[in-house]
Formats: sequence, structure tokens, C-alpha cells
Amino acid sequence: MHKHKDIMLTVLLFCASVMAGEVLVRVFHVPSYFLPAPSKVATALWRGFASGVYERHLVHTLIETLLGFVLGSAIGFLLGAAVALNRFVEYFFYPYIVMFQSVPKVALAPLVVVWFGLGLKSQVLNVALVACFPLIVNTIAGLKSTDEDRIDLMRSLAASKRQIFWMVRLPTALPYVMAGLEVAMVFALIGAIVAEFVGAPAGLGMLIQSMNFNLDVAGQFSVLLILSVLGLLLNRGIVLIRRRILAWDTSEKRQIEPERVVI
Repeated sequence: MHKHKDIMLTVLLFCASVMAGEVLVRVFHVPSYFLPAPSKVATALWRGFASGVYERHLVHTLIETLLGFVLGSAIGFLLGAAVALNRFVEYFFYPYIVMFQSVPKVALAPLVVVWFGLGLKSQVLNVALVACFPLIVNTIAGLKSTDEDRIDLMRSLAASKRQIFWMVRLPTALPYVMAGLEVAMVFALIGAIVAEFVGAPAGLGMLIQSMNFNLDVAGQFSVLLILSVLGLLLNRGIVLIRRRILAWDTSEKRQIEPERVVI
């Protein structure tokens, strides 16, 4: 019941904000090239979906975001596990990982395009490079947070390193890993837009650049709205997966309260 009330309150606040923005823009005569009225943004949004242009670019951005997220998450988890479980890797390779992450991905994106072309491959790789670092850091923190007493207990029971990893280290690290996935998903969408700014045959980022050249400010705001909703939906998807995987974790708070059965 509380969840439905929260949803209704969120919708009402959003509608009130839109109405307030419409009134302020009209009262103060704000130029449309500076800040378009919400009604003009809604018109541009309707026109884009009615013509089928937004759907095509949205699908392209979504595909490269998800593919890059999966690739970046896999790379981040493997590198994070290698750093956390191997002192040699941590000492010699982790500084290079941090140095690589410090390089702006906007500067790397043109090089990736030169190496791999303007196709989907280069865009997915750009997304993976942006999304992998949060998972590296969280995986390292999670695996290193394992209680040493539990590890010693497993060793006393003649458990192998693989058994210790799957039965002790990984369950302890899962909350950290899932938190890293939430951040990585947001970064993946940002990386997709950056890759499309550099060069792409399609995508919402390319569409924003095209609208910028045509001074279609209302259209740009409508695409930004689509990106905001898309980022929210992707984040909620990761949250739902996290609740499924970490159902055993007492720190996870369920937002949906169980219904009371009246006898």
C-alpha cells in the first residue's frame, strides 16, 4: 500500500514540476533556444516517436549499452578478483589499472574508433572501458572484506582455494559486487553516449549532435528525457536482480511489505 502511495506522490510531484516549468517559461518569456517550454519538449517527443526515429536510435543505444555493460562487468570482476586474490597482480598491475582509469575516456574514444572503426564493436568497447572500473574496485573491496576466521575454518576442514572462493569469499563479496553493478550500469549508458558523440551511424548521442547542429533545443531536451528514463529503468533492473540474488542477506530491506492476512 505504501509503495502505491509513493508512486502516486512521485507522479504528482513530476506533474507539478512540469506545470511550474511551463508557467515560469511563459511568464518570464524565456527564449526557446535557451530553455524550451515543457509543452514544446512533449511535442518534440511525440513527433520523434510517431515518426519512428527515436525507436531506431533508442534500440541502438540500448544494445551497445547492454553489450558493453556485460563485457565491462566481466572484465571488471575478473581483474578485481585477480587483484584481490593475488599479491603479485595487486603490486604490479593495479597501479596501471588506476592510471588507465585516470585517462579521460573522451580522449580514448577517438583512438578506439581508429583501431576498430565506426561500427558497433568500437562503441561496445568504449562502454566496457567506462563500466569496468567500478566493478574492479567493488570486487576488490568485497573479496578483501572476508572474515579471516571463516577462511581459517575452511582451511582446517581441508577446503581447497576454489571451495573457499565459492563458499566464503564470493558470498561475502556479492553485496559489493552488486553495488558495483549498479554504478557500472549508469556508467555504461554514459559511455554509450560518449562513444556516439565521437562517431556512430546511429544512437541517441548521435541524434543529440544532429539536433545540436540544427538548433533543435526542444528535440535535445526530449532525447535527454529519454536517456533519463532509460537510465532509471536500467538501474531498477539491476536493483531487482540484486534483491533476487541477495535475498539471503539481512541487510537487504524489502520495499514491498508483506500483506497481512486477516483471519
